[in-house]
Amino acid sequence: MKSLEHPNIVNLFEVIDDPNTDHFYMVLEYVEGKWVCEAFGDTRGISEDTARKYLRDIVSGLMYLHAHNIIHGDIKPDNLLITSAGTLKIADFSVSQVVEDCDDELRRSPGTPVFTAPECCSGSTYHGKAADTWAVGVTLYCMIFGKYPFLGETIPDTYDKIVNKPLILPDDMNPELRNLLEGLLCKDPRQRMTLNDIAEHTWVIGEYGSIPQYLCWCKRNTLQGEETSGSCHT
Repeated sequence: MKSLEHPNIVNLFEVIDDPNTDHFYMVLEYVEGKWVCEAFGDTRGISEDTARKYLRDIVSGLMYLHAHNIIHGDIKPDNLLITSAGTLKIADFSVSQVVEDCDDELRRSPGTPVFTAPECCSGSTYHGKAADTWAVGVTLYCMIFGKYPFLGETIPDTYDKIVNKPLILPDDMNPELRNLLEGLLCKDPRQRMTLNDIAEHTWVIGEYGSIPQYLCWCKRNTLQGEETSGSCHT
């Protein structure tokens, strides 16, 4: 994580291991702002324009992480910070996992239950990037409607609804937004939208244009441990 730098992630500066206390400490970028979840209450969402801006930042940061083989594993409003300038940053990499270049198959699903993808509910292997994308869809749903798309009284009940309950959307909603949510919250990960699909979607582009992906902006350390600025190709 120290080798990564992106405007839409909370950057990690240092990890300090204290052998005397058996603790380690992470020195993170300071973000003066608020959580995305503070922008809406339990029964109301935020405007489409604001949700679009936040989603673009999420996709930009997550594309960068995936390009560097990092699965976040817990995308949700509680892990999204808004700076005082209005930029969204992805935070909390405590359950993130590093995968091989062409193999993002995982078994452990440590994320938050209501944001868990259907394929993760059975305990079998799943693809981390597709699961992250599902969580983006749940997050967008929460931003728009101020509630979860699938929620039960217990965790097993929640998982059952995630796997079996159809996605219900209002008849009078923006058809482009409906199409995006249906693509993100597709229960079949093979048919689910990818981050590239999201970035090219008409609702996401809006009046902003294409999403800046910043896929080659990172920090690298020399063999001597000195940090230098440079570009990497993924």
